[in-house]
Amino acid sequence: MSSAALDLQKALILRLSGDAALTGQLGGNKIYDHPAASAKLPFVSIGQTMAYDWSTASEAGHEHLVTIHVWSRAGGRIEAHEIMEKIRLRLDGFGTELLNHRLVLLRLEFEEVRFDVGEDGYHGMMRYRALTEVL
Repeated sequence: MSSAALDLQKALILRLSGDAALTGQLGGNKIYDHPAASAKLPFVSIGQTMAYDWSTASEAGHEHLVTIHVWSRAGGRIEAHEIMEKIRLRLDGFGTELLNHRLVLLRLEFEEVRFDVGEDGYHGMMRYRALTEVL
């Protein structure tokens, strides 16, 4: 059986990759688990994930914190905010059966856009909280 965190990550990447408006703005399907050093901006990557036991007496489950990163160089913060809005709309109300788990909740906890001197561009972060149960 695969882990709930891996099931969730695969489902998020698949869900985001299926959004024509998002991939159009990115200039292709540039949604990565780990972007190559040669990846061209803008792109989206799945960052730090944390999982905690969320089991009850009768149900096995996990709570997840997942960070989605948006990298942009164009248009100041505008492009990063536009990409983040597309992500938010695509994931809003998203609930599905994963490979071996059920997604009970996916909620945006916070988002931030800041200038990243090292990348000479803008870095957006979105932190999601998810709850999964074993099927």
